[in-house]
Amino acid sequence: LAQLHMVDLTFTQQLVIVLTATLASIGAAATPSAGLVMMIIVLQSVGLNPAWVAIIFPVDRILDMCRTVVNVTGDATVSTLIAKSEGELSKY
Repeated sequence: LAQLHMVDLTFTQQLVIVLTATLASIGAAATPSAGLVMMIIVLQSVGLNPAWVAIIFPVDRILDMCRTVVNVTGDATVSTLIAKSEGELSKY
């Protein structure tokens, strides 16, 4: 978004973006459309206009559905592997 609006970010701003996005993403996986909320937080953390998120609205719903599929598939796979390693699936 900064590149789109011709804003050069300093190294410090880029580091703040990485840290803020990492911390914000820890609890965001279970929240629908959390990407948009996280984006607003990240933009505000470096002094950029949070209204720029509107550019992402048209495609975020599709991306959010893809992220949800990956999240649910990963959770189910790990749960199945753990259950199998503990012998829980051998009963069935």
